[in-house]
Amino acid sequence: MLGVDTNVLVRYLVRDDETQFEKARKLIRRETAAGRPVFIGLLVLLETEWVLRSRYGLSKAEILGAFGSLLDADDLRFESEPAIEEALYLWKDSPADFADCLIGAQNRRMDCTATATFDTKAAKLPGFVAV
Repeated sequence: MLGVDTNVLVRYLVRDDETQFEKARKLIRRETAAGRPVFIGLLVLLETEWVLRSRYGLSKAEILGAFGSLLDADDLRFESEPAIEEALYLWKDSPADFADCLIGAQNRRMDCTATATFDTKAAKLPGFVAV
């Protein structure tokens, strides 16, 4: 299984550099055609959300759509996919950041009783406690 870095995933999603997009697309196709899924880690997903939002100005709805499409792909594998799905569900209607939603969801899967935070928006998420 081949893991991808944030820059490969971003180029694949935004297609702002045709040469790099084609390289990313061919890489993913080559791996999946050989029966090898492509891996996307939590850190890559966190960075990708930040880049799509801050650099490319994508809206939350656009990012949710892009991530939903990635999750629907049969040939991609994700680190802690249930945590990602939960985080996206929470983030959809929350003023909290995606990162906080994902941190809380992953912490629950790691049997944490709560996630302590100074962030007032994150403190409103299920499983968070304000410090």
